[in-house]
Amino acid sequence: MSDPYLGLTMLGLIVVAIMMGFPTAFTLMGLGMVFGFIAFWNPLQHWYDNRIFDLIVQRTYGVMTNDTLLSIPLFVFMGYIMERAALVDRMFHSVQLAFRRVPASLAVTTLLVCAFWGIASGIVGAVVVLMGVIAMRPMLNAGYDVKLASGAITAGGTLGILIPPSVMLIVYAAVAGQSIVKLYAAAMLPGFFLTFLYLVYILGWAIINPKIAPKLAPDQYRIAVPEYLQRVQGGSRSVVPGLLAAAFRPGVVSGARTESGAPAGYGMIAKSLLVLSVPVLLTVGTFGATWWYVTVYNAPEAAATATAPAKPATVATAPTAPPAAAPAPAEDKPQEVGLAGEATDDSAGKPDGPPQEVTSFVERTTSTAGTIPAHFYPWFWGLAAVAALLLFVYFWRMDGEQLEILKELCVSVVPLGVLTVIVLAVILFGICTATESAAIGALGALYLAVMSRYLRPVLWWSLVGVIVGVLLGWYEGEAFASLIVAGSISGTLLGTVAPGLWYLRTSPELRRNLKESTFLTAKTTAMVCWLFVGSALFSAVFALHGGQGLIERWVLSMNLSPLGFQFTAQLIIFLLGWPLEWTEIIVIFCPIFIPLLSHFQVDPILFGTMVAVNLQAAFLSPPVAMSAFYLKGVSPKHVTLNQIFAGMMPYMLIVCICLAFMYIWPGMTLWLPEFLYGK
Repeated sequence: MSDPYLGLTMLGLIVVAIMMGFPTAFTLMGLGMVFGFIAFWNPLQHWYDNRIFDLIVQRTYGVMTNDTLLSIPLFVFMGYIMERAALVDRMFHSVQLAFRRVPASLAVTTLLVCAFWGIASGIVGAVVVLMGVIAMRPMLNAGYDVKLASGAITAGGTLGILIPPSVMLIVYAAVAGQSIVKLYAAAMLPGFFLTFLYLVYILGWAIINPKIAPKLAPDQYRIAVPEYLQRVQGGSRSVVPGLLAAAFRPGVVSGARTESGAPAGYGMIAKSLLVLSVPVLLTVGTFGATWWYVTVYNAPEAAATATAPAKPATVATAPTAPPAAAPAPAEDKPQEVGLAGEATDDSAGKPDGPPQEVTSFVERTTSTAGTIPAHFYPWFWGLAAVAALLLFVYFWRMDGEQLEILKELCVSVVPLGVLTVIVLAVILFGICTATESAAIGALGALYLAVMSRYLRPVLWWSLVGVIVGVLLGWYEGEAFASLIVAGSISGTLLGTVAPGLWYLRTSPELRRNLKESTFLTAKTTAMVCWLFVGSALFSAVFALHGGQGLIERWVLSMNLSPLGFQFTAQLIIFLLGWPLEWTEIIVIFCPIFIPLLSHFQVDPILFGTMVAVNLQAAFLSPPVAMSAFYLKGVSPKHVTLNQIFAGMMPYMLIVCICLAFMYIWPGMTLWLPEFLYGK
């Protein structure tokens, strides 16, 4: 028995059940089983011969064999390991010192660290709680407005689910049958743009009304300069010329003391010069990698393939991407889960019901991957000149105090930043799949966690691992680039495993952190996977009853324009964010809109990215704003929940502004994936 109104009844019941507090995953499975039993009911057969039981097994097995979901536990484990390793405390202190002269410096620092830490971990609750413990009391003690302090923490903590590597985008990719790597590339610029809008709001509010963010007392941001640096700097404004001179005349620091009281020698001068080289190396490495990818790695192969005769495209055959494009990983077309996928398997049968009018996405046959963008050279050399000028001014004005701050940044921010960049780069450039990149991130997080406590053993074992990896690669006759990769992976692996296993016996803290991270990863992964099982079953039964077709006919009968459809869909998702969490919205409601995208000529990558930005509101909108409850649990007693809600509300308006920019300027979202992978 199939009835579209039974499908709508399912949709209404799931909303009511979730708002009543029932577990989402098992509610989806329960409703799917009950209404599926009704759909397949045959009075001539025994009740246990109902084909809904076959469908349950098939949908569960389909989720279990979905390779896209393998990256979720690895990324989650990466986040929990770094959170338990307590790497953020020192980072917050060093970033605060770097922005000490900026208006509302504590709030700006909190937002930046939240965003950076959220990118690395991707776990909203962990970021909000951790930053609430670290930053909430210092801001309140400094006289900051409660709404400003709570808004910076809650809004910054949600950015991790938008900026890659993001679990939210993985879930959407699996539900919508889209490419994870393309979604990651599409979400990069909007994520950073939303962060920029948050910063503009905080700085603007602090400049207009300085009372909400009083300036810190000098003793709260001053840092002691060691005696040897004072002697090197002398009466000069900059410490850099003195350090360069001391490299050739180390007797200048003879008799001076370091911050620990030990005699200063040539080693301290060499260490300071090495720290000075870090900004230069990062800048040169960034521009060099960009030049290599655009002009060396990508473009010549594209030019070679352009001479090949073009094959006529057919409707049934997807265009073949040129070799110059970053190779699409194996997970580029994940198994579809949810309403965006097929209604049922053939073996399960399908009762007669209303046809579904829209079932596929728009395929575009042109490709821009592998071509050098127009005006690349002027922009490249212009930005390189600006970066060189900024470095020159920075070093010209650097005194001993700023050098000490740079040392703190190099220790606390650079390692985690390099790991994050590597994890993203290997995905975006097609070097490996999202799952393999997540494995690299998990190994790198373990490496940083062990190195934070046992630096010297980790460095020695890493050196041994690099030598072993290079020798094995040389023995196999690998190219130079492969030798670098082999040495890096081998060094990271041996530098993690050898000292980690050795000190695991004697370090209760290391054992506890590893145990808690593993347990929390298993718990989070189980929740997500059960949610996918419930969603797959629910969506299949919903389509069996014809609910999807009924909604499609209703939407198409409204004769909406593409703008009207985008506005209506995003408005519904925005309103759903008030009572529901992002997981329910993605697995239940987003698939209802996905089959309609082709009719309204809406790019599914653009739509998915806009949904990811829109779902920031799910964490910032009462009454189910989980970020507020996370922060309330670690805030002082005089901070009320209403104050936290009031602090979050302006950021919801900023999310709407970002969505408007994304629609007006779709190139902000689609330019990077089209450049890397083609249209």
